[in-house]
Amino acid sequence: MKIPKEIKCIIFDMDGVIIDSEEIHKKAYYETFISIGVDVSEELYKTLTGSSTINAFQKLVKHFKLELDPEDLVLNKRKRYVNFFENDPTLHLVNGVEELIKHSYNRGLTLVLASSSAMVNIERVFNRFNLNSYFTAKISGADLTASKPHPEIFEKAAILGNTKKENCIVIEDSDNGVKAANDAGIFVFGYRNPMAEDQTLENADTVINNYSELIKII
Repeated sequence: MKIPKEIKCIIFDMDGVIIDSEEIHKKAYYETFISIGVDVSEELYKTLTGSSTINAFQKLVKHFKLELDPEDLVLNKRKRYVNFFENDPTLHLVNGVEELIKHSYNRGLTLVLASSSAMVNIERVFNRFNLNSYFTAKISGADLTASKPHPEIFEKAAILGNTKKENCIVIEDSDNGVKAANDAGIFVFGYRNPMAEDQTLENADTVINNYSELIKII
């Protein structure tokens, strides 16, 4: 797919795209896995990246034939994530993303957040890093019927941004997210986050290594 001639709306993923939180998510997941006595391989964990937490635990309950409620596991993991989030002073925005957000906003582009994270986690990030004023809308995949790689989240994000798909771009760092954008018919930039080296981004329309490349384009 060719880059839109006129970009009017940027749809951002959050974890790994706006905030470097992949590592604390992983720690929270693995603490939860240990607490319920399952051994999740790196290969299996890779398939969960970009999915909502409920979707991930539904998959794991089925995979390991567990007699556990996925919703209880979501709450278990969320408590652990919040503990890391609130007690890790090194947690920071992805390098260059604040400049990209402000540049895009000042150019009059519509910014929409489309994340698989729960809305409570989205609000926690946006409040901590003062991002609310730049975004027209935020959507959580955890509130939808289907999770990435299903395209629903990006289809709804374009609607919330009141922008035709051909004038939107998506920024994603996971293969599940890239597939969701592909299937939604929206041009997707794959951001190669050093913290997510296990993601190939092979189906992204363009791969970028830093946000200064994107600022030049828009």
